[in-house]
Amino acid sequence: MLPPMTTALWAPWRMEYLFGDKPTSCFLCESPKEEATFREHLVVVAQPHAYVVLNRYPFTTSHLLVAPRRHVGDLADLEPEEYSALMSLLRESTIRLRRAVSCQGMNVGFNLGKTAGAGVPGHVHGHVVPRWDGDTNFMPVLADVRVMPEYLDASWRRLYDAFLDLPGARAPAPGPA
Repeated sequence: MLPPMTTALWAPWRMEYLFGDKPTSCFLCESPKEEATFREHLVVVAQPHAYVVLNRYPFTTSHLLVAPRRHVGDLADLEPEEYSALMSLLRESTIRLRRAVSCQGMNVGFNLGKTAGAGVPGHVHGHVVPRWDGDTNFMPVLADVRVMPEYLDASWRRLYDAFLDLPGARAPAPGPA
């Protein structure tokens, strides 16, 4: 048996997520509506059929979600052009993420349905999670805490530049850091 921890590890932002009001609308539908709010919603790029957004509750820094613009719950429900756009943007996201954050690997995948772990089961979306050698540590095991080495806005600024060569709508260029 492990000895009790002598120092408390605090992650109070988790309570907001766990007990806070849950939105009645789909955040994946709301995020790409207006270019003026892309930065606020952490949208990196929005194309006609798909878009990329930073995960607000990431597994690690720069964790991206790639979603179709239309609200559908399964890949099989996408029209052929939506599916093609989603998969193309997923591939492009891996290329740009690797360049932007110098990760050594990635987890890429879809959780289809609530039983499979989908946090938003009504709106299909892919996850692109950068990984680095040694990035897994004892924190999640012992204290249900993730160590995030970068704030979301800093990740957004870094990724914004990495997606500039892709066509699509985006927020106005970020100001100085």
